[in-house]
Amino acid sequence: MYSLYKVCVVLLFALTAQQLSAQTIIKGKLIDSLSKEPVQGATIRCTTVNCNCSCSSNAAGEFTMHCKSNCSELSVTSIGYSNRVFKTDRNQLLLTLAPAVSFLQDVVVSANRGEAVKRSLAPVAISTLSNRMIQDAKPVTIDQVLNKISGVNMVSLGNEQHQMSIRQPMTTKSLFLYLEDGIPVRTTGLFNHNALLEMNMSSVKSIEVIKGPSSSLYGSEAIGGVVNFISIAPTALPVLKISLQGNNIGYKRSDLITSFQQGKWGVALSGYYADKQNGYLEYSDFHKGTATARIDYRFSDKTILSNSATWLNYYSDMSGGIDSTMFANKTFKNLQTFTYRKVNAFRYHSTLTHQWNAQSKTTVTVLYRENSIGQNPAYRVKDDYRKVGAVYKGQKDLAHGEINESRFNSYSFIAQHKQNFNWKKAVLIAGVNTDLSPSTYNANYIRIQKDTVTKKYVSYQSTDSVLTNYATKLNNYAAFASFEFSPLEKLRIVASLRYDLFQYKFNNHLTPSAFSGSPDTTNVFKRFSPKIGFTYNFSNNIGIYANYSEGFVPPQVTEMYTGVQVPKLDASVFYNYEAGGWIALLKNKLSADVSIYNLTGTNEIISVKLDDGSFANQNAGKTQHRGVEFGINANPVKDVTLRFSGAYSKHIFIYYTEKGISYSNNQMNNAPNWIWNTELWYKPSFVKGLRMGLEWQHVGKYFADPKNTATYNGYDVLHARAGYRIRNFEVWVNVMNVTNRYYSYITTKSAFGYSYQLAEPRHINLGVSFDFAQLKKRN
Repeated sequence: MYSLYKVCVVLLFALTAQQLSAQTIIKGKLIDSLSKEPVQGATIRCTTVNCNCSCSSNAAGEFTMHCKSNCSELSVTSIGYSNRVFKTDRNQLLLTLAPAVSFLQDVVVSANRGEAVKRSLAPVAISTLSNRMIQDAKPVTIDQVLNKISGVNMVSLGNEQHQMSIRQPMTTKSLFLYLEDGIPVRTTGLFNHNALLEMNMSSVKSIEVIKGPSSSLYGSEAIGGVVNFISIAPTALPVLKISLQGNNIGYKRSDLITSFQQGKWGVALSGYYADKQNGYLEYSDFHKGTATARIDYRFSDKTILSNSATWLNYYSDMSGGIDSTMFANKTFKNLQTFTYRKVNAFRYHSTLTHQWNAQSKTTVTVLYRENSIGQNPAYRVKDDYRKVGAVYKGQKDLAHGEINESRFNSYSFIAQHKQNFNWKKAVLIAGVNTDLSPSTYNANYIRIQKDTVTKKYVSYQSTDSVLTNYATKLNNYAAFASFEFSPLEKLRIVASLRYDLFQYKFNNHLTPSAFSGSPDTTNVFKRFSPKIGFTYNFSNNIGIYANYSEGFVPPQVTEMYTGVQVPKLDASVFYNYEAGGWIALLKNKLSADVSIYNLTGTNEIISVKLDDGSFANQNAGKTQHRGVEFGINANPVKDVTLRFSGAYSKHIFIYYTEKGISYSNNQMNNAPNWIWNTELWYKPSFVKGLRMGLEWQHVGKYFADPKNTATYNGYDVLHARAGYRIRNFEVWVNVMNVTNRYYSYITTKSAFGYSYQLAEPRHINLGVSFDFAQLKKRN
């Protein structure tokens, strides 16, 4: 009996050894072919006959597959990437995946609070600027890529300053929300239309734009659109890239990007320094330095800690627009000699992500912001000599102005949990958000000396006269939830709801008055923001969507308390109905998307003239915004791609009376009906790494004033780009405004006359970059 036992043990070990010896172990790592970042969650399958082994890549892009027989070939699939097949000629594989070129395979993260989802499953109008599009364009400023999206018109005000238009006129109002990796760049209540100059474009991997209200996901200010900048992550392969560029109108810039992974650590550093001197406009110099550091630590395949910090130092001369005489005569002597804007900003966030299992994930983020904007603003300079009634009064050599500074700190906490269910492919995302942001604002009067011959404001004298001095505590508490499921295989329903509670505590350090501000007070705003929508995909190539959403904007601090005796305002509320669809034809050689919307704004804040002749802010405005947005992507012939993005819209004052003047039923000013952007790229396969492109941007005719008495004809401008990449070296040349078109980015008319924001003349931007890191040989 004992001998029989020994024989059985020996046979068992022999069979086990035989099984182990027949087993093949394949290890590898998957990376994005463009960004060099790891590809997580890809499915790897053996395609060899009689071998059914498979596995998934982890957060580092790594995979280990145990096959019972020899496996000579692997099939790799991942959402957002083209499928690939690889030979297993080595035990250690480094495999690259190329982003999919099909519109329907695009992966978006903004549509569901940072959770990746196919574009065809998101019931919203959302567009993506991919890493490839950004790298091909080599933008100097963000508007040079953002304006490629249908319905988007980011207006350049020079030196990275800007206004925005997404389902709204070109405006400085707080109707747009700017995010960095899903986190607001600035705190609510302190919107600044120049917020995007605080972005570090060197750290941006891609950009997503949700058009229409998204308050149910991201809170207030998400009305016209949400712009989410997605940052680069530590790369699987080491990168050390330096680039230099400049143009013939005074602009110079240098960028540095380095990234690597070592064990459980991942590091990405990026930044740039830019300046402009002696440009085409007098008194328009600027400089900007910004840097971002991201450090990730992978405790395990399930738990990752990501830390990111961004620093910014910015200064710009504030030249302001030019008047109609200078625009007509093409004379650009600036009247300013000392006005400026300077920004110092610091943002830090730490995010802990834990994947409990395949169905459950929790994310916790802590955030700190520190921001200051100091100005000697040109728009506050007023001549003492002016018309009073029928005669002119005052000193001709005297003007009045101010120096002001706005500061805030933010302490935020965001927690959210994602739970997948087996029932109807259901997904629940829920969380809470707290943002505590104390802020201060002060302004001092300055006495300005004006040269009566040249009309220039030559110097100023500081005084002890304090115009404004207050502090505000801005507290926001929110809870949100999003639920989606598929009652039918082709139907996806998504519903989300968010509750926001805002508390403004205002402390006026001056004696309250109609100028210095209101008395000390506390104001509370609260709002439920719903959204519900669906997608229906008739096939893999065609689908439709529709949604209803609401958005809101609480009053800004300046609207509530500056120059106001009694703060009595409510939040503005917007109601949006939207539908659209998409289609892919000819084996992804032709794709198109379209969306239509009807957005109504109520309780909008306007300035009302009171019986005593003074003015006060009130919720008495109502506007309507309707439009259709469409995009076409085509590959008509080999090596040629064509993109067309367009929008037709109409923006109406339903009821609007500003300072005693009624604009009801007028078209809103600075709201062109037509805007479009089309682009053609040629990338010859016989010269690998070469690209040549043409871009045409059109902004149509619009009213320059709310009375609809003055119009601006808009403009058409042509840009040409070319670049060549060979291994780790790249060189490019961008010719902007090829035809040297003379036009204004935005033209306005007020009681003081016309103002033109002069566009840049034709200029040539040359750039070169080199990656010093030694890249490993890839499959």
